Amino acid sequence: MKNLIFLNDYFQKEYGHKVYKLSLNGGMTCPNRDGTKGTGGCIFCSSGGSGEFAGDKNLSIREQIEGQKNLLKNKIKNFESIKFISYFQAFTNTYAPVDKLETLYRESLAPSDVVGLSIATRPDVLPDEVLELLKKLKKETGKEIWVELGLQTIHEKTAEYIRRGYRLECFNKAVEELHKRDIKVIVHIIFGLPGETEKDMLATVSHVGKMSVFGVKFQNLQILKGTDLAKEYVKGLVKPITFDEYGKILIKAVSILPEGTVIHRITGDPPKSLIIEPEWCTDKRLVMDRLKKMLYNS
Repeated sequence: MKNLIFLNDYFQKEYGHKVYKLSLNGGMTCPNRDGTKGTGGCIFCSSGGSGEFAGDKNLSIREQIEGQKNLLKNKIKNFESIKFISYFQAFTNTYAPVDKLETLYRESLAPSDVVGLSIATRPDVLPDEVLELLKKLKKETGKEIWVELGLQTIHEKTAEYIRRGYRLECFNKAVEELHKRDIKVIVHIIFGLPGETEKDMLATVSHVGKMSVFGVKFQNLQILKGTDLAKEYVKGLVKPITFDEYGKILIKAVSILPEGTVIHRITGDPPKSLIIEPEWCTDKRLVMDRLKKMLYNS
């Protein structure tokens, strides 16, 4: 398969070298956990809100940034010349008063070696004042502003099962509003959700592809300890997708994306202490190498 654009390819083109993400924690929760939309969160979501590798929420953003950099310092050559993206990862990172969000976002964008900000959130937590804040920050700083939306699937039956808490129309509207403000959108898609066929999964990819988003994140469904999905697995109601099944679907998915779509992720990175199944996804580097080889040879 030709013309694949992975995130590192994008960074190389834009900045001349790899750019590293600094995973930050803004101390937020989620409307799907605090009772606004629900209390249990999505059925697959861990107690850390997918932010197990993020910074300590008890530290300031500046302190978290320095801590994250220190973790990378001994692993990267020519560290002083490296650039970074501040990444608010844990839970729903637009779910706070707009003045608090502005303080957090500005602090995360302040360092000269930070070239942008990526915000993981939900499409139902993007009110106009937050959208306008993102537009303002992009204009004032001249830096990258990305919003990551956890769609996972376009199918309402599946969405209800995983307790996503919003309908597809909400996602479509959020993408439209972000595009109006020239904010880049990254969409999360999960393969292997219970009850979904290959046709269902590819329909989700096709829908996202038609929306001209900046990038996509693919991953297989992961069964983590302490989640309601783990309880379903114990009952025999969930069957993990195999590596071969995932690889074949991924090849077809990437092939139907519009040219120029940046592939931000092709596999998840679950904490080994939490993963129950599938075991094949615990070695991220090996899985990525195998999947990339399959993609390039397809």
